Amino acid sequence: MRSIRCYALLALSFLILAAAQPAHAVDAISVRTDAPAIDLTGVLEFQHSDTDRIQVSTAPGPDGIVRRIEVRAREGGKNWLVFALTNTTDEQIDRLIVVPHYRIVASGLLWPDLGLSRIATITPSAGDRPDRQDSATADIFRITLDPGAVVTYVAELRTDAIPQLYLWEPEAYKDKVNSFTLYHGIVIGISGLLALVLTILFVVKGSIMFPAASALAWAVLVYIGIDFGFWGKVFDMSVDAERVWRASGEAMLTAAFLVFLFAYLNLSRWHVRYSHITLGWLVFLGALVGLALFDPAVASGIARISLLLIAAAGFVLIVTLSTQGFDRAVLLIPTWFLFLIWVIAAGMTVTGAVTNDIVGPALLGGLVLIVMLIGFTVMQHAFAGGATTGIVSDVERRALALTGSGDLIWDWDVSADKVFTSPETEGLLGLKRGTLEGPAARWLEVLHPLDQDRFRAALDSVLDQRRGRLVQDFRLRTPDGHFMWFALKARPVVGSDGEVARVVGTLSDVTEIKNAEERMLHDSVHDNLTGLPNRQLFIDRLTALAGFIKTAPNLRPTVMVIDLDRFKQVNDSVGIAVGDSILLTLARRLTRILKPQDTLARIGGDQFGLLLTSEHEPARITALAETIRKTIRAPIAFNEREIFLTASIGLALSDPQAPLTDEIIKDAELAMYHSKRLGGDRIDVYKPPMRSRKTDRLTLESDLRRAIERQEIAILYQPIMRLEDRTVAGFEALARWDHPRLGRMSPSEFISIAEEIGLIVDLGLFVMDATAKQLSTWQRATRTRVPLFASVNVSSRQLLRHDLIHDVRGVLSRSAVARGSLKLELTESLVMENPEHAAQMLQRIKELGTGLSLDDFGTGHSSLSYLQRFPFDTIKIDQSFVRTTRNGARPTLLKSIIAMAHDLGMEVVAEGAETDSDAVELYQLGCQYAQGFAFGEPMDAASATRLLTGDKTEAPRARRYSLRTPPAPAAPAAPATATPQQGR
Repeated sequence: MRSIRCYALLALSFLILAAAQPAHAVDAISVRTDAPAIDLTGVLEFQHSDTDRIQVSTAPGPDGIVRRIEVRAREGGKNWLVFALTNTTDEQIDRLIVVPHYRIVASGLLWPDLGLSRIATITPSAGDRPDRQDSATADIFRITLDPGAVVTYVAELRTDAIPQLYLWEPEAYKDKVNSFTLYHGIVIGISGLLALVLTILFVVKGSIMFPAASALAWAVLVYIGIDFGFWGKVFDMSVDAERVWRASGEAMLTAAFLVFLFAYLNLSRWHVRYSHITLGWLVFLGALVGLALFDPAVASGIARISLLLIAAAGFVLIVTLSTQGFDRAVLLIPTWFLFLIWVIAAGMTVTGAVTNDIVGPALLGGLVLIVMLIGFTVMQHAFAGGATTGIVSDVERRALALTGSGDLIWDWDVSADKVFTSPETEGLLGLKRGTLEGPAARWLEVLHPLDQDRFRAALDSVLDQRRGRLVQDFRLRTPDGHFMWFALKARPVVGSDGEVARVVGTLSDVTEIKNAEERMLHDSVHDNLTGLPNRQLFIDRLTALAGFIKTAPNLRPTVMVIDLDRFKQVNDSVGIAVGDSILLTLARRLTRILKPQDTLARIGGDQFGLLLTSEHEPARITALAETIRKTIRAPIAFNEREIFLTASIGLALSDPQAPLTDEIIKDAELAMYHSKRLGGDRIDVYKPPMRSRKTDRLTLESDLRRAIERQEIAILYQPIMRLEDRTVAGFEALARWDHPRLGRMSPSEFISIAEEIGLIVDLGLFVMDATAKQLSTWQRATRTRVPLFASVNVSSRQLLRHDLIHDVRGVLSRSAVARGSLKLELTESLVMENPEHAAQMLQRIKELGTGLSLDDFGTGHSSLSYLQRFPFDTIKIDQSFVRTTRNGARPTLLKSIIAMAHDLGMEVVAEGAETDSDAVELYQLGCQYAQGFAFGEPMDAASATRLLTGDKTEAPRARRYSLRTPPAPAAPAAPATATPQQGR
């Protein structure tokens, strides 16, 4: 029984030893007396325990026996370091185990090791426990090895990494520390002195580059003070605080280099984007200082990467600016190249490519050297003329300003009557040297005749008044006879006797300015294409002639207005450029047949005005008008073809009994419109009854511009019926103009005017917006299964404008209508003017939620391949395909068009259904909708509302129709046109 218990105890002991993670025996390192330092970093054995205890096997002793020892952690650590030392000599050896807190070598680029106390305690397998030595930069333990002893050391680690472990002879380590202390002192002293000098330079010079260089020097001083442990001695900071200071120092050093690069190169002068990038980068680096308080390793890694980017990007930027001749960049190339090399060397060091102990201090010394070179570069720029600040006298400043302005000197010595001017003046004029020097009267010889008296009077005025300022613009003649403009600005200098001794000032060449003013004055009153007077100058000359008539009552002018017939078609056929050439040709033809006292002007796009004063007899005036008409009819050759034009000419003869005003131009225009209304290629003389007619186009244009504001545009709605159940499916919106004087006008009378004067876009948007609002009201009131729809016509000008998409989006946002219920109608010829553009525009409009209807289908020249690309959902068949032929049959194409529309997934609306039999037959052919006078004439919104609600008080043509009701009398159809917003 006792033996069983013994075996159980042995088994339990074995399990305990296994749980304690025993390790194999380590090899002992021989310590020699002639070796001042031994690097043990590569022979260290790292272990980890799950508890605060660890058992290790010692190195074999002199007797060859391997023993086991158990070590308990004092600070609860679980990371351990094991190594063994042996003394093979006959002497007792004292050594120092040195583990640095921070070492830049192999510290890492991302999440770098910023330093910590590495070893908590060291336990030997034999002998006394090592004594910890006081040090702020390393963990140092003093050990003693007896002769022939083999000792295994187990170190409790505070971190899982050891940057370096050296075994130093005490005196050798002391010498090393003293040597580095001297080096550190020298580097810190140079850095501090450099920072102080640059700060003083900043106070003296005040340029932005000097505080930037000074800030860089102070940042370097702070950083090397942290790395050398200087600030730790001054402020007694802890190891954890040193990590925060080290990360913050690297961020501040990076920011200082960035600020210096921006300030020295003055990057804000090149592009504002550089300022934005620099400011954003500085804010980012400033945030790293805050991040260092929570995670110093992450902040330090980001700062190191930023420093590399600044060095590389800065070098590229410096080289680029140097190629553009920027002196500052050229001076900085050598220094920044050394800085780039330094950054690369630092990168190799932190990544472990370079491991020498001297490389860390050498890098910091090199950094101070680079800052010193930067200081020399800044001082070279400051004292070698790079800085413009300095002591300049007022006279020198004025001389520099005069030289910089490029003005010429003009000096008149009054007592000697001698004028001096800069040689450049004679060079500009092409005169010999000294031509303009001498008496002031000599200047009168080269002055323009119109400027001589004014120049002489100005000089006399200065001499008489003895004060004031002489400001004169005059022309000087060149040897080839043309003149150049100069501006003289001078002041008199009064002598001790109170008389003017000199007149001194400057001359400026203002020829280009004067020529530009003359061109602007000419262009403001002349047509840019033909060079003829424009409408403003035409009216001005008529007004001047009216004043001249008061002194010459026998002078009675005649006004003609000449308008080319169908010139818009010419532009559409041959292009605007050729059309301009034709206008220029006609202008030259008309100019040749007129006399100098007559005025020909271009008063409109294809309109010319003629102020005739050379002829007074009506017969001769009429003959000249006929000559003008024939001149315009003469063919114009273009590209192996001939273009024939005609003109409508209106004449207005001045009334001897009435004053001459610009109303005569309107009279001539009325006569011209009368001629155009009768077919063109005519000459008509104004008669008072013409004012009562509707041909006063100018009045109509003016009234139409204010029609929308005055709410004169009425919108009528023509019902579109669903043939299946004879209910109202929707309406087509039609615009009518209720003119206050002429009554209700059809679209054929005002739509063309709206297109010509550019009002069709505003008119179309008004109709679209009003229709959408009315449709929204109807939809809320009816609540039918299939939402009611409304169609609005779109003109070519609207479709060609990209703003149409914005207009449709705005209309839909202002009115809540069902998706697809607001339909835009476009004619077949309209979409085929530019099918590619139309397809893109229609697709985007369709995506907004509108319906699209192809109007007047079959009357144009569309391509079926393009028709498939257009996102139309409805086809409106033109009434020419709906009406029966002479033999009473429907056109053959009607059935084909309906079938094709159904194959394309489109609904069909037939126009021109005038009888009930038309409706029945269209329904049998498969047509879903129809509109026409059989279902109702265009009506106002109130009547349309009563039609929807079934009010029986409505007019007969507005009520519902049944297939069994007798057909109503057919109303005459309105003339159909392809003009948008027009009734049918």
